[in-house]
Amino acid sequence: MSVQLNHTIIWCRDKQTSSTFFTEVFARRPAVRFGPMLVVNLDNGVSLDFYEKEGDISAQHYAFLISEEEFDQIFDRIRGRGLPYWADPGKRRAGEINWNDGGRGVYFDDPDGHVLEIITRPYGSGP
Repeated sequence: MSVQLNHTIIWCRDKQTSSTFFTEVFARRPAVRFGPMLVVNLDNGVSLDFYEKEGDISAQHYAFLISEEEFDQIFDRIRGRGLPYWADPGKRRAGEINWNDGGRGVYFDDPDGHVLEIITRPYGSGP
């Protein structure tokens, strides 16, 4: 039996704002409507389903494995928007990236406070 993640719901206050933020920063195709959600498809068959919710949004963490070239492009868009970023999930190393496992990584927030992470090497894969 094979177990694969197919999709996850990202709770947000405004699905258009949140999905557009994601598609612009990550250079993805625009989200498509599916029922009450806006869906962004990723390259590995997983989708992020942006779903509006009233009230408090519990911040989640979403990490994305990307190439070195994509890191440069996405990181340029993060800085171009003037977004705060950190080298660590605890947000103690502001304005820095990390070099974990021989790759690069950085954390930043989406409009609803979800912590997004981009990494170029999976954790535990380094020298």
